[in-house]
Amino acid sequence: MHTSSERRQCVANDLVISVDPVSASTLARQYGVSRQVIVGDIAILRATGLNIQSTPRGYVLQRELAKGYTGTVACRHSRDQMQAELYTITDLGGNLHDVIIDHPIYGQLVAQLQINSRFDADLFLNKVNDEQIQLLSHITDGVHLHTIHCPDEMVFRRIVAALDQQGLLYQNE
Repeated sequence: MHTSSERRQCVANDLVISVDPVSASTLARQYGVSRQVIVGDIAILRATGLNIQSTPRGYVLQRELAKGYTGTVACRHSRDQMQAELYTITDLGGNLHDVIIDHPIYGQLVAQLQINSRFDADLFLNKVNDEQIQLLSHITDGVHLHTIHCPDEMVFRRIVAALDQQGLLYQNE
């Protein structure tokens, strides 16, 4: 049996060695505690300076981006067009890091996505549909930004062109 501080150290180590997100439920089962205890552990670890991000698939330790090009794109589309957006970005070689909206009260809100493949996109889409979750972009009438990491700037430009061709880019009218 671990003490609370030993368990938190083990959770931190799990996140350091994991390349995939780790859910609170998985960590809770592993350490024989409730999911809520793990959520509290993550909050304490963040307070100590660990840059732990929450994604739809679980927690990840934020690492420096690999070499390449990172750009931001402004999009606007309906919920029904989300799959096309996610597939376009990942199929053309982009890693979708986050979604950003400009909230009328709180200012800029950022949610980590970490969608790097169609598999990740499908997991995200299934969760959104199964749980009938309201998207952040619902608040802004579909307008949102994405940070996309690519192997190089040309890949980013191809993604932007494909999103534009599909009518998914935000055009300020």
